[in-house]
Amino acid sequence: MDKTETRELITQGIDIREEENGSKVLSGYAVKWEMKSVVMGYYRKFREQFKQGAFTESLQKDDQRFLWSHDTSKVLGRTKNNTLRLVEDSIGLRFELDLPKTTLGNDTYESIKRGDVDGVSFGFNILPGGEEIEEPDDDLMLRTVTKAKLLEVSAVAFPAYPDSEVSARGYDPYKNYVEGKIRSEKRKRLYLQTLI
Repeated sequence: MDKTETRELITQGIDIREEENGSKVLSGYAVKWEMKSVVMGYYRKFREQFKQGAFTESLQKDDQRFLWSHDTSKVLGRTKNNTLRLVEDSIGLRFELDLPKTTLGNDTYESIKRGDVDGVSFGFNILPGGEEIEEPDDDLMLRTVTKAKLLEVSAVAFPAYPDSEVSARGYDPYKNYVEGKIRSEKRKRLYLQTLI
């Protein structure tokens, strides 16, 4: 059974630049340390955060890819050939990506430059002993990831982490989705009560 998890966030901005030789480069953060997620989970609700150094071992020995929206057929770069560079700093896991001179590379650059896509997501597997669980004051379990295998980083259209540019502008797609599901469940319960 595949236990790959993905997490999405809006960055404080994906930086884009065009070099003198015409190459296009994206940079930003795939994850920021100790930034709590939105409420997640189906059966047991929880929040999540990542500790600094969570990916250190994986960055040293694994080959990560940068994808378009988690699509493994749309690879934009990888660490093995140095078109994707990943480094952990005091803020989080920083990436720098040399976009390919392809239709996908150009489309990615234009979508991010226009602001249509400003989210980043990452896929990972938690390694044995790589999580800490605690019950904070708000009665939601907090999962802190301390050691994980990083599989990929993706540019995405619908990021889900709070403290983002989209949230600051008053629109958070994930929050709206969750609130819509809650409203739908309430309507179903009210309808069932009228039948009794």
